[in-house]
Amino acid sequence: MNTAVSEQDGGRTTGAAPGPARPRRSFAWLGLMPFLLFLFLFLLLPTYGVIRKAFIAKDHTFTWTGISDAITKERAAFSQSLKVSIVSALLGVVFGTLLAYAAATAKRPKWLRSLVSAFSGVAANMGGIVLAFAFITLLGRQGMGTKILTAAGWSPYGSDWFDLTGFWGWNVVYLYFQIPLMVLVTLPAIDGLKASWREASASLGGTAFTYWRRVGLPVLAPSLLGGFLLLFANAYSAFATAYALNTTANLVPVKIASFLQGDISGRSPMPFALATWMILIMGASMGSYLLLRKRAERWQQA
Repeated sequence: MNTAVSEQDGGRTTGAAPGPARPRRSFAWLGLMPFLLFLFLFLLLPTYGVIRKAFIAKDHTFTWTGISDAITKERAAFSQSLKVSIVSALLGVVFGTLLAYAAATAKRPKWLRSLVSAFSGVAANMGGIVLAFAFITLLGRQGMGTKILTAAGWSPYGSDWFDLTGFWGWNVVYLYFQIPLMVLVTLPAIDGLKASWREASASLGGTAFTYWRRVGLPVLAPSLLGGFLLLFANAYSAFATAYALNTTANLVPVKIASFLQGDISGRSPMPFALATWMILIMGASMGSYLLLRKRAERWQQA
């Protein structure tokens, strides 16, 4: 056993070597308590309440009827919501990635990237009644943009394919916040594309197409797929914008509001079952997004 000679009493006493110092207790975790309390009260507790009521019938007995009826009776609403979310997410990925790449690679003017980032940060969080009203005044049947296009010889409402209160109208409005959100997601990934990779590809005789096929797109793929899932979840959960455009829209969030307004007793499991299915879909989308985001960060830190 190791011993240490004491400097007291002429060095005659010996004792055990001092052990390792005890780690100091850190109370920094107490700073998370307000956040954890907020998370419990306004996310976990309401989620538990929604899922619980989805399995309780009007006579307060356990039932699977609400969960099954939500899929069978409201299949059209789920289908419509999925179509709108997928189409707006795909268009948002394409245009958002192109805009992010243009802003990230443009050398002049230098303020372009700052302008795109600032606008994207604002537009990505804009929605609801304000956004719906803005598009109604722009592309509604009596909107300013509609009148200008009609005077130029082309009316958006000249055919049946476009209606601001319908499928393509929702997609056009959703793109206002989908594209900026994709810009914010992909800008860090595009910054991770090193110039040395392109130079190495060119020195080996590779063309621009070869670089993007073998290097660029594989590196960006996790971010692009993760961005698609994030945009999908963002569109799927949008309520206020769609409701302001069309209060009878055949979308799941609007259907939930319709059931809650029509059920005065509040005992029908249908709206809570619809919300439960939404929670499951959103949870799967966001979980997959986080996994892909973690994979994309490997290249950003390389």
